Amino acid sequence: MAAPVERKVKASTVAAGAAALLVWALGTYVFHGAVPEPVQAAVIAVVPALVTLAAGYLAKHTARPEDSR
Repeated sequence: MAAPVERKVKASTVAAGAAALLVWALGTYVFHGAVPEPVQAAVIAVVPALVTLAAGYLAKHTARPEDSR
């Protein structure tokens, strides 16, 4: 049987997806059109990494079941 997905993995995955929405929000509400390439490059390179790191760090650890061997 496959092990359940750990909370840290779930939190990091959701956070990385949410970071992608930040680029859309910047383009729509801050720049009122297209996000300038230097800003977009910085956001795509830095924000997902930081948000994923923070989400993984803050999420509770999932206890693994005892190995039955």
